[in-house]
Amino acid sequence: MISSKVTTHPAALQAARTGDMALVERCRRGDLAAFEELYRTHSGRLFSVACRMVGNTADAEDLLQEIFLTAHRKLEGFRGDSSLGTWLYRLATNHCLDFLRSRAARAGQITDALDDDPTIADAGSKGLAEQTVTKMDLERALARLPEGCRAAFVLHDIEGLEHREVGDVLGIAEGTSKSQVHKARLRLRTLLRETR
Repeated sequence: MISSKVTTHPAALQAARTGDMALVERCRRGDLAAFEELYRTHSGRLFSVACRMVGNTADAEDLLQEIFLTAHRKLEGFRGDSSLGTWLYRLATNHCLDFLRSRAARAGQITDALDDDPTIADAGSKGLAEQTVTKMDLERALARLPEGCRAAFVLHDIEGLEHREVGDVLGIAEGTSKSQVHKARLRLRTLLRETR
């Protein structure tokens, strides 16, 4: 995905949208190389979003496959009203939120992140151990945020999307994105203070 800071010029936005539509059209015609290009271009950032939203890489890998299967099925309906990257972020976010809503995910989400982290047992130095504990504290605090705040925080503060883009992805107003991120930051500070 082309950075929004690069594509703020109307001509650049139009060129990016034209490129998106050409790639989508090739995918619609069954061009496997086009879908591979789409995957290579967007999979890293979508995987990062999934990891941060669900809290572990195994679930994020499964979700990434589901996201691209859904994208493949739904490309026929992509109209180009938003950028292809924004559309894919929306698909990814919706898949992650659905996953988080499931009862099994809620029960195992916090404990899986702790059980799967091999660096806890291998932490040889005090610095590495402290970093690991801090990372675990942050992951646990992030998991305790309400879904809307978590999604907005991950997309804005971690993935670097602008509030306008977060709004597009989540289907909310730009002001709501700002509010959700602000609430998430305040809640994270409180939760992290409680763990110390």
